[in-house]
Amino acid sequence: MATYAIGDLQGCLGPLERLLREVAFDRARDQLWFVGDLVNRGPDSLGCLRFVRSLGDAAVCVLGNHDLHLLCVAAGVERTRKRDTLEAVLAAPDREALLEWLRHRPLLHVQGSYAMVHAGLLPEWPIETASERAAEVEAALRGPDWRAFLANLYGNEPARWNDALAGFDRLRVVVNAMTRLRVCHPDGAMNLEFRGEPDESSGQDIPWFDMPGRRSRTHTLVCGHWSALGLRLGESVLSIDSGCVWGRALTALRLEDRRVFQAPCAASGA
Repeated sequence: MATYAIGDLQGCLGPLERLLREVAFDRARDQLWFVGDLVNRGPDSLGCLRFVRSLGDAAVCVLGNHDLHLLCVAAGVERTRKRDTLEAVLAAPDREALLEWLRHRPLLHVQGSYAMVHAGLLPEWPIETASERAAEVEAALRGPDWRAFLANLYGNEPARWNDALAGFDRLRVVVNAMTRLRVCHPDGAMNLEFRGEPDESSGQDIPWFDMPGRRSRTHTLVCGHWSALGLRLGESVLSIDSGCVWGRALTALRLEDRRVFQAPCAASGA
């Protein structure tokens, strides 16, 4: 049995199929961990959703920002954007089944000494607390008022956690940390505008995983989202978004021995 963590697909089904052939993936024996962003920008978001859903228990997938954007557009609370490639999903005869499945994916997956999240965690959150915060969002997204939750999802504020936060503000901080975060200000507040490489920041912002006193170091974190960072295999963070949709590569990381497998990709996200 092997566990393969897979970087951001963003609608790139072909490279995934090549990777799985290379590693001789066996759904009866192996498991795939998807770091989120199954959809958008690439050529086959519908195929990616259908394939990952079809894997059943052989796949674990956490939600990414593009997955949540799809849910918002489908719910009618957000408009499509210029570079979106979601039309086939929205027009599919099985769209409701696919969206229902996506709406029930977790924000955070913890298994043994590993934890998987799309983007990052706030430095003050140990894994146990992060799991509790993720569960709050998951309950809102799966509950009867999920459309109201999605309608209040977007925004950069509040920029940091406070235990006194309530309602949509509280949930928005959790979603932003787990699906959008790249760097923090020195005081721990999120800078959600930054998209470049670490050395392109203001000089004061710090990658979330390098924040002093980060309390999630008890686990090895598997994440994606930051394509400009590329593949980075650290002691406590495995960042595996290697920019497939931008014409670089799709990465599969075998967690048992940290062997890296990659499939080249054609650029489709411009």
